[in-house]
This record gives sequence, C-alpha cells and structure tokens, in this order.
Amino acid sequence: MSFFKKFFNKEKKEDLDKGMEKTKTGFFDKLNRAVAGKDKVDEEVLDELESVLISSDVGLDTTIKIIERIEARVAEQKYVNTSELHEILRDEIVQLLSEQNDVDIEDYQLPPVEGDGPAVILVVGVNGVGKTTTIGKIANQYQLKGHKVVLGAADTFRAAAVDQLKIWSDRVGCEFYSKGMYTDPAAVAYETTKYAIDNNCDVAIIDTAGRLHTKFNLMKELSKIKRSITKALPSAPHQVLLVLDATTGQNAIEQAKAFTEATDVSALAITKLDGTAKGGVAIGITDSFQVPIRYIGVGEGIEHLQIFNKRAFVDSLFGDEMKIS
Repeated sequence: MSFFKKFFNKEKKEDLDKGMEKTKTGFFDKLNRAVAGKDKVDEEVLDELESVLISSDVGLDTTIKIIERIEARVAEQKYVNTSELHEILRDEIVQLLSEQNDVDIEDYQLPPVEGDGPAVILVVGVNGVGKTTTIGKIANQYQLKGHKVVLGAADTFRAAAVDQLKIWSDRVGCEFYSKGMYTDPAAVAYETTKYAIDNNCDVAIIDTAGRLHTKFNLMKELSKIKRSITKALPSAPHQVLLVLDATTGQNAIEQAKAFTEATDVSALAITKLDGTAKGGVAIGITDSFQVPIRYIGVGEGIEHLQIFNKRAFVDSLFGDEMKIS
C-alpha cells in the first residue's frame, strides 16, 4: 500500500485541495495567459514563466533555479511543446521540494530523542502567524496518538498569550506550565522541560515571544532560551519549528531569514494556505533556507493542520485527480 493511500484519505485530500484552491487558480490563470497562442517552449515562453513564478511568490532565487532546470531539459529534448510544460514544471517542483523534504513523514511523529526524556519542541515566529494555534493543533494530534504533552508558555510579553495557550491546553486535554506574564522566558522554558521530565511527559512544546525587533535582540533572546532548555536536558531542543503565514508572501521569506540567522531552525510550519493565492511561497522558503516543511495549515479547523507531503502538495497545486482507496 502506498504512503498516499495509507495516510492521505479522501477527507484530507479534499481539505488540501480546498486550501490550495486560491493558489492553484491564480497560478494557472497566469500560466495559461503566458502560453496562450504559443505551441513551443522557447525563450519567450520561459521569460513569461519566470514572471509567473515570481508573481506567485516562489521567490527570485528559486524561480531562477526552476527556469534553469527547464531550460536544460528543453535544450536536451530539442523540441518541447507548451502542452508538455505543465508536466515538466510539476516534475521540477517535486524534484526541488525533494531536496529538503526527502522523507515523507507518515504521521505526527515525535522528533528523535537521544537517550531517555521527552521530545522538546521550541516554536518560534512573529506575532499573528498562527503560532499558538499551530501549537494547539500539534498538541492535539500527539494527544490523540496517546502521547502525554505539556505546553510551556514562554511567550510572556504579548497580552493574552499565556491565556490563549492555556485555553488550547484545556481544549486538547494536555498539561500546561506557566509562570505568568512578564516573567523570564528562558526560565519558563527551563522549568517546562524539567516539568516534562519529572512528570513523564512524552513531549514538551514551548511557545516563544513573536517580537521581530532587532536581529541582535532576537538572536540573544532565542539563544538564551535554547541554553536554558539544554541545561535541563542536554540533547534538547529536539526540534526548532518556525511558523510562517503564507498570506504574507515575500514577507514570510524575510521572517525566515531573520529566524534562521537567529537560531537553528530545523522545521517549518506554513499556515493559512487557504486564505491566499501566495502558496508558492512554501516552495521558495524550503528551497532558500534548506529547511524541510513539516506542517501546512489548510483551514481553521483543529484537523486542518496537515503533515506536509511534497507529492500531495504538488498534485493539489496542479489540480490532478488522484485515486483514493
């Protein structure tokens, strides 16, 4: 049984297709206009395709990489008609995504942990990207799989951040650790990790402040939090998850740049794909920063945070019909 048939059921496919609808429609409207009246993929068509990819927020560097790969294939095959362009483009995007997303995660799996102790996930990102909601949805999935989860409220500066995380912990039915507002985030991170160890939790998910002030202060704060976690558990954190909002387009790439410079981001969550035609930004971010996408948000429901699968994502983008068992 294939990965897709086993784990990507009809409901998940429908949610993904619905979430990708705006991106798919905008992308193919532009692409169809670019090749209208043309029967051969030539330099002019490739120039138009380059404009389509850039305007779809794929990003300049990633766009150039895709165009160069298509140019090489066109040169090798001598003649490629425009009807073949969709399939070639699809194939190149899959290959590009495969460079970072080389293993398709089958389900909500805890990050690898060296030795005994909980998996510690540090979640970073600016305010407003859906960070706390993403934490709650991840916690829910782990709880459903039978894992004991604690949420650590280390975003102690934003009004109501602690309360929002507590609401999610109550909704999900997991443990919660807080020292209240305006306390030291590093202390909260340390004590959450200790709490997870002392209470035999399987995973600790730690929220952080989303203030993108100066890169120096961001780096200093996140480094302090990471050091405090390591003092409690030397192998932690086991994953640093950066949450980005797809609706912000190229601004998400700027955020990714700041956070990847400030800390060792090891995975991405791209939220709000259902609310934008800028879903192409997911392709550019994972390629530009050499970090795999772990989750994508395709709706507001608690079940609408999906494990990222590159082939399912591209198939949905290109609108292909896929058979579901």
